[in-house]
Amino acid sequence: MYDFSCEHCAGTVRERRVEREALRHKGDFVILEDVPIGVCDVCGARYFHASILRRVAEIGRGTVPTQRTLEVPLDHYAPA
Repeated sequence: MYDFSCEHCAGTVRERRVEREALRHKGDFVILEDVPIGVCDVCGARYFHASILRRVAEIGRGTVPTQRTLEVPLDHYAPA
C-alpha cells in the first residue's frame, strides 16, 4: 500500500501501524485505532490510503456505526 517517495523530501514512505490516529472531518475529529498509515522515514510526513479516508468520512457523516465514543476535554488557552 505504501513504499513510495515522499512528496516533501527525498525520503521513503513506509507503512506503520499506529495505535490511534485522529483525523479531522468537517471541523470534528474521528479517531481510528490500530490503523496502517504511511510515514516518511526522513521527515515524518503522514499519508493515508483512500480507504482510510473513506472510512473517516463515513463515520463523520454517521452512516456507519462505531464501536464507542470518547469524551475529550476541551478548554481555551489563557496564559497565566
